Amino acid sequence: MVAEASKEFERECNPWLAAEARFNRAAEKLGLDDGMRKVLKTPARELTVSIPIVLDDGRLEVFTGYRVQHSIARGPGKGGIRYAPDVTIDEVRALASWMTWKCAVANIPYGGAKGGVICDPTILSQGELERITRRYTAAIIDFIGPEVDVPAPDMNTNEQTMAWIMDTYSMHKGQTVTAVVTGKPVNLGGSRGRTEATGRGCMIVALQALKRFGIAPQEARVVIQGFGNVGGMAAQLMEKAGFRIVAIVEYDGAVYNAMGLDISALAKHRKETGSIVDFAGGENMDREEAMFLPCEILLPAARENVITSHNAHKIRAKILCEGANGPTTALADEMLADNKVFVIPDILANGGGVTVSYFEWVQDRQGYFWNEEMVNQRLEEIMVNSFNDVAAYSDSHKVDNRTAAYMVALDRVAFAIRLRGIYA
Repeated sequence: MVAEASKEFERECNPWLAAEARFNRAAEKLGLDDGMRKVLKTPARELTVSIPIVLDDGRLEVFTGYRVQHSIARGPGKGGIRYAPDVTIDEVRALASWMTWKCAVANIPYGGAKGGVICDPTILSQGELERITRRYTAAIIDFIGPEVDVPAPDMNTNEQTMAWIMDTYSMHKGQTVTAVVTGKPVNLGGSRGRTEATGRGCMIVALQALKRFGIAPQEARVVIQGFGNVGGMAAQLMEKAGFRIVAIVEYDGAVYNAMGLDISALAKHRKETGSIVDFAGGENMDREEAMFLPCEILLPAARENVITSHNAHKIRAKILCEGANGPTTALADEMLADNKVFVIPDILANGGGVTVSYFEWVQDRQGYFWNEEMVNQRLEEIMVNSFNDVAAYSDSHKVDNRTAAYMVALDRVAFAIRLRGIYA
């Protein structure tokens, strides 16, 4: 019985199966025929590569890398590259499909893609990471390009990783090609405002959700799970906008202050000590307890499968704003709906990153770069429009926001495929 329950929970947390369940629900609501469903569900291309590397101690090791292009119907593939020991092809497929839907919800001219390398960056030197990155780039070089597939940073990769990819690609092409990746350093064709983009996008849609409830930011208590780039930046920006950040949850503990945490001081404390715990401006709290505090907004901004059928009933937030990819399992969706939690799904909520990545790609191709004010202004316009599009679908079709977001995305991609026709 225990083994069967464990298998059932493993199936629930499989990202590909979760993406498929949500796809099927939206496709059913849209009345898509079987043929279109097959086209929309099937990844366009998948590549698995071996990456032989000489480690610093002279040993030869072989790593495995993936790149999946889920759809290129609306434009080049777009999606990050993650480095982690638990990367799987199922995870990469699911994330690639999410990128397709995320780009379609934002209504930017991209398809979806994703990449990953099975490795543990915490035990690899900078030189080893560079060699892995360059060899991985060389292995997928015919798979990527400004008009084909444009990678970006993801878990355990950053602007330095993108600089290595851009340089490797450019060396093979014999010319500098800045538009092959986004998330680069500003001095190498990166965009201003990119670092803050995902967190800023979360803040923008959270503000839109508060308006629907008639709640002012100053009245909104916020719990954020994750204090990395997305969670940390969202916390800083939301604090400036007047939100009260009452708890931050990290892998090693949580910190709580009912009156609101001083985010800058907490960030300084973490930098000095390596942890958010024992912060003088708050009290330590159990991670699980902090996730289920009563609040207006819960913002999971770390990893997948944080909210499951095992704990969704404990959520006491009015609004769930998904800063991470796939933080909620498909089985948890119904429980959240039953408890009338207003969900801002990941493919909408964390779309700020890919939107400013799109801006970066546009600027690289133009050779003309915008100031940060213009970037933020255009980001807000796209995020607000996307939120309103999803909310309108939700209201008109009487469905939850996640289903509505998938319906918007599937409808747009299917429309593009019908217009293009099926090449034979």
